Amino acid sequence: MRRSQSPTALAATLAAAALALATPLAQAATPSTAAHVTTVRSCAAPTQKDVMACKALKVTGGTVKSANAERALTAAAAPSGYGPASIQSAYKLPSSTAGSGRTVAIVDAYDDPNAAADLAKYRSQYGLPACTTANGCFQKVGQTGTSTLPSADAGWAEEISLDLDMVSAACPNCKILLVEAKSSSMANLGTAVNTAVSLGAKYVSNSYGGGESSSDTSYDTKYFNHPGVAITVSSGDGAYGTEYPAASRYVTAVGGTSLNSSSNSRGWTESAWSDAGSGCSAYDAKPSWQKDTGCAKRTVADVSAVADPATGVAVYDTYGGDPGWEVFGGTSASSPLIAAVYALAGTPSSGSTPASFPYAHTGSLNDVTSGSNGSCSPSYLCNSGSGYDGPTGLGTPNGTAAFTG
Repeated sequence: MRRSQSPTALAATLAAAALALATPLAQAATPSTAAHVTTVRSCAAPTQKDVMACKALKVTGGTVKSANAERALTAAAAPSGYGPASIQSAYKLPSSTAGSGRTVAIVDAYDDPNAAADLAKYRSQYGLPACTTANGCFQKVGQTGTSTLPSADAGWAEEISLDLDMVSAACPNCKILLVEAKSSSMANLGTAVNTAVSLGAKYVSNSYGGGESSSDTSYDTKYFNHPGVAITVSSGDGAYGTEYPAASRYVTAVGGTSLNSSSNSRGWTESAWSDAGSGCSAYDAKPSWQKDTGCAKRTVADVSAVADPATGVAVYDTYGGDPGWEVFGGTSASSPLIAAVYALAGTPSSGSTPASFPYAHTGSLNDVTSGSNGSCSPSYLCNSGSGYDGPTGLGTPNGTAAFTG
């Protein structure tokens, strides 16, 4: 569990950062990995069984390590936090024509009334191709695929903005389908996943999670067993411990890293983010391609990407009083990034389970060998090291080869 700063320290931090942003009700600011960086959860933790919470973490105070990274790469004015140039550089992603014509679906709860306008602002800021309803690039539907949308929610709107911006950063030429569930129940979010697939999306990102339950295996069958479709899910932001649907054996569970620029040959270094979720599922069977021995059932995570708010990403969000440019983290950032990388890699083969692809291409990933998200036994479930580990899985993208199959 995270520990809140003292009122005096928190006040000093916020003043020093000049980031006096409004904090949603019932959500307390919490310290992130780096000292003096505070965050707030966009969505309150669920209080009912089979209800999910989004995994977006908004930076509310302090100076993130990624503050000037984008400016250094682009030699142009840029908001604080990593943007497209940083993401594409860190993970060696193609950015010219790759992904053209492919649709990445984002599944979230509730409506973001400003989604289209905020997405346009983000893409314009970084010189990305326009992605609008008018040009056929962006589409927003309700959970059954109709134009009837759910009620709006400011916290989930932040999540939606983060998701749309991360797909844009990693795959500027991808189309984006936003499917909004009418509530954050697993049943409604799962229905939205099915709708995304029925509308043709081969890549579906889910930046939410909740506690595991005995219903999970039935949810697997109802909502996540889609051969030939890459479904990514955030591993969670609560440190060592397992959530659903990341624990589903049909999805790619995406952990989190701290990402920093470096003078090494790659130009970047990564370590496990201290709050990334990981561990053993209590209910889901172990998929055949997962060979680690510390969990009798499914192990989380599979792969990872940047998630530490202290090395956070730039996001543009205005609904509910948000000021526009903000910095976010959480495995809500890493899940849509990985979904977009799957899209860059190409259409999954018919009948395949894309979650298995990275296990066949471990040499095409950046192995993350340092960092921890807690105490556990065996230690690899919460401590990064050479090869597979819980917080970062097999590693982070090094191009797109690990996501083909």
